[in-house]
Amino acid sequence: MPELPEVEVVRAGLARHVPGRRVESVEVLDARSVRRQPDGPAGFVAGLTGAVLGEPVRRGKFLWIPLHGRALPVALVAHLGMSGQILLHRADQPPDQWHRHTRIVLTLSAPERAVFDQIRFQDQRMFGGLHLAPMLPTADGAPAGHADGVAEALLPVPVSHIARDPLDPHLDPAEVLARMRRRRTGVKRALLDQGLISGIGNIYADEALWRAGVHYAAPTDTTRPARLEAVLRHCAEVMEQALAEGGTSFDDLYVNVNGESGYFDRSLNVYGRAGLPCRRCGEPVRRETFMNRGSHFCPRCQRRPRNPRW
Repeated sequence: MPELPEVEVVRAGLARHVPGRRVESVEVLDARSVRRQPDGPAGFVAGLTGAVLGEPVRRGKFLWIPLHGRALPVALVAHLGMSGQILLHRADQPPDQWHRHTRIVLTLSAPERAVFDQIRFQDQRMFGGLHLAPMLPTADGAPAGHADGVAEALLPVPVSHIARDPLDPHLDPAEVLARMRRRRTGVKRALLDQGLISGIGNIYADEALWRAGVHYAAPTDTTRPARLEAVLRHCAEVMEQALAEGGTSFDDLYVNVNGESGYFDRSLNVYGRAGLPCRRCGEPVRRETFMNRGSHFCPRCQRRPRNPRW
C-alpha cells in the first residue's frame, strides 16, 4: 500500500508538469476506476473535460488537484489503493502500446516545450481510482495540505475527516499528543488512525517505533509523554528520509510519475527483516501479527510493556 512518502513523490512530480494545463479529453477505459464518481464515467468525463488543473495538493496519503474554471470549488481526487500509479506520457504513443493496466487517460493542452501531454492512471489490482469531489473549507482555516505553493484552505469532501500529517507545518503535535494520551489503546494503533494523524502506514510506523525504542503495543495513556513525543518526531524524520530516497519500492507497483522506483527499502531497520539481526543491538528482529498485517520490532530495543494495549 503506497504511504505518505510514495504519494508525496507522485504529487511533486505532477506539480512540475500539470498546473495551468487544460484537460482536452478524457478516456475511461475501465469504469471500475471511476466507481467513486456519483454520476459514473459520463459525469467524470463531462466534469473534467475543459477544466484547468491547479496545484496538486497532498494531505497524508490523499492526493488531489483543484480544478479551475468551475462555478463551485471541485477537485480531481486520486486514490491509489494498493497498486494505483499516476504516470506522465506523451500522447503520440499509440493506444496499442499503452500499458495493459491503463484505466484512465487524460490528454492535456501542450504548451511550447511541454515534455508530457498525457496523465495515465494505471492500476493492476483495481482498488484505486479517480473521481471529482466538491471542496469544503478546512476546519482550522489553514492551507489544506502540502503543495509547492500555498494550498487553498479547501479540502475535498472525501478527505475532510483526515487529520494533518507529520510533515504538515500546520500540524499541532501537542494536540495530537494530548489526544493520544486520552485514548486507551496501543501506540501503533493510534499512529495508524488517520483521523488522529494521517499518512503513517505500517512500514513507517514500525520504523519510527524502532528508532524511538517503543514497543508497538505500548499504552498511549500510561507511556511517558516524552517517549510519545519521540515517536511522533521519528515519524517525521523517517518520512523525510524516505522522501529524500524517493519512497519505498518493493516491486514495480510503487513508482514516481516517470515510472522510477524509490530505494528507501534499502534503509529499513526492522520492516521486512524478521529473523535478521537488529542493526542497533544484534537481537533477531521479530514479526508478530497485528491488525491483519505484520508488526516488526526488536524484542530487546523495544521491550514489551507489562500492560500492553493491542
